[in-house]
Amino acid sequence: MHEQITVLLGNYPPEVVSLFHTLRKLIYDSIPDTPEEKLWAKLPSYYVGEAFVRLIPFKDHINIEASAAAAYQDALAGYKFTPKGMLQIYVRQAVPDAVLTQIFRKSLLGEFYI
Repeated sequence: MHEQITVLLGNYPPEVVSLFHTLRKLIYDSIPDTPEEKLWAKLPSYYVGEAFVRLIPFKDHINIEASAAAAYQDALAGYKFTPKGMLQIYVRQAVPDAVLTQIFRKSLLGEFYI
């Protein structure tokens, strides 16, 4: 993991850090190549070319910024979306692995790989 992301996560409760690691692993597992991990405006971001997914930690949840997230709102009926279309997953919620894998793959690789 990028050293600056590790430092950033030190400011959050263990439950948020654990959720972050779960989501990060899903990103890496959802595509065949390794995404480029870096901070963009102090936000953990994962890139494949110009495409990206961002994991934005808060004290009790993580916002996921991914271009394909809005297309899966029906499949994520129990989850909140921000007005800007980011998916919010709270620390006590189950992680919808299968749907997130599709969102990450489509966001990072495009329609061709779905």
